[in-house]
Amino acid sequence: MSTPTPPTPSLRRATLVQIGGRLYGSATTFLTLALLARALERPEFGRFTFYLAAFALLDSISDLGLRTLLVQRTAAEPGRLAGLLPTARRARLLLAALGGLAVAGLAFALDEPGAVWIAVACLYPLTHAFELSTVAWTNRLAWGWPVACRTGGVTVRLALVLGALALGERRPAVFLLCIAAGSALANVALHVAARKELRGLPRALQERLALLPMIWAALPLGLAALCQQLYFYIDNLFVRVYSGDDELGLYNACARLMSFAIMVPIYAALAALPKLRREFAAGRLWPATLRLCAPLAAFGLVFGALGALLAEPILRLLFGAEFAAGADTLRWLFGAVAAVHVGAVLTTALVAAGANRAMLWIAALALLLNLTGNALVVPTYGIEGAASTTLLTELFVAAGALVWLRRAAYSADQKVTAEGSNSGPQVR
Repeated sequence: MSTPTPPTPSLRRATLVQIGGRLYGSATTFLTLALLARALERPEFGRFTFYLAAFALLDSISDLGLRTLLVQRTAAEPGRLAGLLPTARRARLLLAALGGLAVAGLAFALDEPGAVWIAVACLYPLTHAFELSTVAWTNRLAWGWPVACRTGGVTVRLALVLGALALGERRPAVFLLCIAAGSALANVALHVAARKELRGLPRALQERLALLPMIWAALPLGLAALCQQLYFYIDNLFVRVYSGDDELGLYNACARLMSFAIMVPIYAALAALPKLRREFAAGRLWPATLRLCAPLAAFGLVFGALGALLAEPILRLLFGAEFAAGADTLRWLFGAVAAVHVGAVLTTALVAAGANRAMLWIAALALLLNLTGNALVVPTYGIEGAASTTLLTELFVAAGALVWLRRAAYSADQKVTAEGSNSGPQVR
């Protein structure tokens, strides 16, 4: 007798739940940034956003594809998760420790004000090991508890920032510690809430994998994700070197708006991964990808166009009059927003197809393109050059994923269809 499977929420509901949580999280993030943009000098705000970008890279290093590997291996066979999870947690602890040491070392090497506070904040990725417990929910498209815990974490984060401001604090590194504390609390809460879900998993198919083989298996996905984070955030380094912390603060205000604007395709694609994985196994990946991609692409074009038209008033409203100078930069980034609405779905479909090396190639080439573009244009065109390079990079990712996916998905779908038509009735 098979183990009963808990009811699975719809993809639409899962996406809406995630977007609702993300809307709240983004609202608190924007309120935090708006308050700090007004409370800090713009160079200090620039340093603050620089380390926010470093923390995003630290998150990628801490995971290195482990979460996606777990979803790949357990979405269709949940019983495998219980055996793989302990090793994945140990791997995350190791990677988080190495990444945290690297970022803390950078702060001390640059003699940053508040380097000690930054080093303490770098401890928070260790709690990402607990966050892996939510894979059981991810496989069922059940995002209620994860969103609730994340919402609580960002609420605490905002409260800490408001409290520090009320006490007269104006050191960027202290606010970084507030951000890290909220994230760490959310990760621990997620683990505690997920324990009941983990206990209910079937145990018949437990699979064991040693630490280094697991890291090696996840490495193509992890390096691809790291490359994606690098080509999204590496422009911070170019802008800081060539234009200074003042322009970096202006640029990152625009970049944070872009991050908010791409939440729909990012979270729709994330929620769709288990479903697309099952569609791939059934030989229906290509049509399933098109059904998801078409409406997102249309929405992205309209949304990007409106954002470009309203760039100046948006910046003025959210960050203050002095940030309206970044309107042209934001227009370039809204072009990239439209490209991400296509690329996010296509790259997720590649992951669903198990095309991990293809993802790595696309992400690595995109990073190379981004580095070359930034090196060529940022010294002359500053933050507008960085933004235009971001647009070019996202267009390349979408085009590369489309070409690779069409070939891979068509071949796989044809193979599954042929196998199905050639198989007669099965005798049990």
